[in-house]
Amino acid sequence: MTFSWKRVNAIFQKDFKDFSRNMAVSIVIFLPLILAAVYGRMGLDSIQAHFMNINMTFAMVGTYVQCCLIAEEKEKNTLRGLMLSPASTFEILGGKSLLSFVLTIVIAFFCAYLSEYRPVNITIVAVAIIISSIFFIGLGTLLGLIAKSVMESSVIVLPVLVIFTMGSSVTAWAEKYPVLQVAEYLPNSQLIDLASKVEQGAGFSDVLSNLVVIVIWTVVVYILTAVVYKKRMVD
Repeated sequence: MTFSWKRVNAIFQKDFKDFSRNMAVSIVIFLPLILAAVYGRMGLDSIQAHFMNINMTFAMVGTYVQCCLIAEEKEKNTLRGLMLSPASTFEILGGKSLLSFVLTIVIAFFCAYLSEYRPVNITIVAVAIIISSIFFIGLGTLLGLIAKSVMESSVIVLPVLVIFTMGSSVTAWAEKYPVLQVAEYLPNSQLIDLASKVEQGAGFSDVLSNLVVIVIWTVVVYILTAVVYKKRMVD
């Protein structure tokens, strides 16, 4: 079966209509922008402050919106129709993720603009942000497949919002509580570390380890997503 952009575009347009009609979901995209504007006016110019906004965008737009869209499809029993359609797994998941990806990248850009974040090497940071957004969207897809309803998806995504937005802050206590060193390997922590290195003049080779860790997280979450998706097809 050949890949069809027409089918992907049809799924994308359907998701856009569902998203625009659901105010409870669509309104969350403005929260990171408001926080970024406040930070910009307060003069907060640290990497941690800038990337708190960006990581919040990943969690609230990439994961939360994606999770709710998938859960809504399940609740209306329309996801099963997609699974039984001629569209391939890649076309379905790609089409279902495209809206969240576009929204995440756009909101992350405006968050950086409003908080006046200007990276020294925008190429490296952009690559890291794109990879991170793919991870968070995959996580949202996985949670959406697990959740039984939109209401349940709103609850199941809360730990993600906490861990992947504020989780990097616990590394400050890593010396006192060694177990918290695990938080250093979270994708949001790796992104902050990468951005800090970039500000010090690091190149691609210097941040390669950070990118590899984020890619590993991404691969793992999509493998789990594929497994759960296949189970839903025969459920």
